[in-house]
Amino acid sequence: MSTLITPAATGPVSPQDLVEHGLAASSADDCVVILADHTSANLRWANNTLTTNGVMHGVTVSVVSYVRTPAGVCVGTVAGTAASREQVTALVEAADRAARAADPAEDAGDLLGERASSDWADAPVPTDVHVYDVFAPALGEAFGRARSADRVLYGFVNHEMTTTYLGSTTGLRLRHVQPTGHYGCTGKDAALTQSAWTGGATRDFTDVDALAMDAELEKRLAWGERRVDLPAGRYDTILPPTAVADLMIDAYWSAGARTAHDGQSVYSRRGGGTRVGDRIVAPGVTLASDPAAPGLECAPFVSATSSSDLDSVFDNGLPIERTEWIKDGVLSSLIATRHSAGLTGLPVAPMTDNLLLEVEGGTGTVEDLVAGTERGLLVTCLWYIREVDPQSLLLTGLTRDGVYLVEDGEITGLVNNFRFNESPVDLLRRFTHASATVPSFSREWGDDYFSRTATPALRVPDFNMSSVSQAR
Repeated sequence: MSTLITPAATGPVSPQDLVEHGLAASSADDCVVILADHTSANLRWANNTLTTNGVMHGVTVSVVSYVRTPAGVCVGTVAGTAASREQVTALVEAADRAARAADPAEDAGDLLGERASSDWADAPVPTDVHVYDVFAPALGEAFGRARSADRVLYGFVNHEMTTTYLGSTTGLRLRHVQPTGHYGCTGKDAALTQSAWTGGATRDFTDVDALAMDAELEKRLAWGERRVDLPAGRYDTILPPTAVADLMIDAYWSAGARTAHDGQSVYSRRGGGTRVGDRIVAPGVTLASDPAAPGLECAPFVSATSSSDLDSVFDNGLPIERTEWIKDGVLSSLIATRHSAGLTGLPVAPMTDNLLLEVEGGTGTVEDLVAGTERGLLVTCLWYIREVDPQSLLLTGLTRDGVYLVEDGEITGLVNNFRFNESPVDLLRRFTHASATVPSFSREWGDDYFSRTATPALRVPDFNMSSVSQAR
């Protein structure tokens, strides 16, 4: 059972004090308190002019209460904003009541024992508008360049710092600081007849060049000065890293061990069980997660406020290490809690907040794939991606903000948009060329859900553009 309440504030105290107070206030048999101190700073622009900017700060406390009964362990979760002991007490009392009213949890297990982060006592790490001290002046210069060339820029940048404190009555005292940033900019011609988009992820904006962003959009808009209408069909198609990230995230989110074992996913084996151990994609393909991956660092322990096929509140504090989901084309692991690992006979493999796709022998860039293509399409952006069939992981979606015709290794014009129907697992079996793996950003999922990816560009000889789209 999960509830959201927001009591009135009565005064600030340290995050550690709030966690300790919550644990002491609980009357349940066990309790986990997860506090997230979150700050964000953003800029938004339109028509070559900065329109809004802002800084926000909030503290969310999630309380998970565990009550043991003869029938099993019952769990209640309540989350809300909290900046005082009184507020935390209200959350704890509500979580305790919810646990006593709940049915026994299917995934019940022993909570993890004593373990502490060396930086547990440290204060939260905030962000502010100074994260844009280099980016913002360059953005102003980009506005001037675009204006003088009759281009119009629209975009948004956001930087967040989230410091998480996880404490338990069994002795967990864990802390993690997570920087998350992204940028996205759409360029249009003065007549608004075509558009192009570029974007990416960053930890601190020191690696984001606003002038290079504008230059990329200028180049893409120039590609679109010639317009070519094409029918639906299967095309030799180059997917840049951002589009590959869009598709691979879906493949990852569908990789729950329990769902596969129950015969409900692309990773299910006919006749029962999972396809772990089977070659499911091309040799040389590795799909992995690693909380220590350079530039993609993320939480090295489980922090779960509810249980699902992918998470368990009984796993809170469980260490996360590198996991290879696919290794050299073979399905090696599925996302498994301790409970679902026991049901399926698979190793425990917690969900991780990043994803890396690597192809053995992948070299070069998107431009190199274009140079080697006789006739095909360069798809710069996908959006509105939805699942059609979970057992094949067939996805549908639309192209957006730039599909370009490639002829004799050069981009020769702008093509109409399409609706596509493809399975990311099948694409990893059929592709013919891959670039080097680079940090990437999913336009579909990166803004709000999953921004830490590294993927190559892929060339697929028969990508299914199932119908023409009227989207601009």
